[in-house]
Amino acid sequence: MMIGCIDIDEFLTRSAGSLLLDVRSPGEFAHAHIPGAVHFPLFTDEERKVVGTAYKQQSREEAIKIGLDYFGVKMRPMVEEVERLLQERSLDKQQHSVLVHCWRGGMRSAGVAWLLDLYGFKVCTLKGGYKAFRNWALSQFELPYNLRVLGGYTGSGKTVILEELRRANEQVIDLEEIAQHRGSAFGGIGKQQPTQEQFENDLALQLTRLNPGKVIWIEDESQRIGQLQLPGALWKNMQSAASVFIEIPFDERLDYITNEYGTLPLPELEASILRIKKKLGGLETKNAIHCLHDGDLAGCFGILLRYYDKCYAKGLNARERSGLQIKKIKCSNVHAGVNCMTIIENYQLQPAATTK
Repeated sequence: MMIGCIDIDEFLTRSAGSLLLDVRSPGEFAHAHIPGAVHFPLFTDEERKVVGTAYKQQSREEAIKIGLDYFGVKMRPMVEEVERLLQERSLDKQQHSVLVHCWRGGMRSAGVAWLLDLYGFKVCTLKGGYKAFRNWALSQFELPYNLRVLGGYTGSGKTVILEELRRANEQVIDLEEIAQHRGSAFGGIGKQQPTQEQFENDLALQLTRLNPGKVIWIEDESQRIGQLQLPGALWKNMQSAASVFIEIPFDERLDYITNEYGTLPLPELEASILRIKKKLGGLETKNAIHCLHDGDLAGCFGILLRYYDKCYAKGLNARERSGLQIKKIKCSNVHAGVNCMTIIENYQLQPAATTK
């Protein structure tokens, strides 16, 4: 067989029906990787450091010799692991490619690809390695997506409306799902956010699976979601996009928020309130925590909801003053299915037929 070297577009196209192996070290993979890639390290972090030091301080040849010492004892286990992974995915080694990449498409991916090709696997490497993927990922945010922003005050159930829109065959990007954060003070409880780089990788790949010429629904967010930042170009696109704003009575939203977050551990709720103390103000922070400890969850969340309403109203007014198209839709309560259909009807979109 012959090892192929393919560019990022072909690499991503083939990845759907192939085994994608990331042969970088554990530390590199943990920081960020191509979504769907299997971690298949040629070297440990320490081994990579030793090889890299030899390359810089001695010679390329010495680094290769040290690398071969590490590689030799791993050859059979690596071949057997690829066999297992292919079998697990019901992929045939003669018909389905094993796609291999390292950081820049250098010796690590070449070494693993050589071994797998020698054994009889159909192998391709990524030209430019993970670095090529990163350049591709960042370029996706520059595209002119046809975004439609879904807005509404906190507690309007925007995330579940997006789920309903997706079920109705609308194109949807759920930023909070990708960021693993619900956006509010309590949005990060029980969740572990990805690194900034991994967030961008996941977001880019989801965007490229959609038709940029058709409407893509996206929730109105600040540029920061928890500890993560939305890519600047995408953020600007969102700021200039037409939007739908659902108006739901305060009490309905308060009930929704109380039910949504009321079962979370009290210490974590308190810690979340204290994190926004500077913005909330000392007195309101004290009152919210007092209500929390008294078991008055509605009183506590009511204070926070009024704070978020003021923040959201400020942003909404700025969008209106700039002349952007905002369609306001009144909804009586937080009922995702009903509110989704109301939005579809207001935009004269035909819901897809559902199957039973």
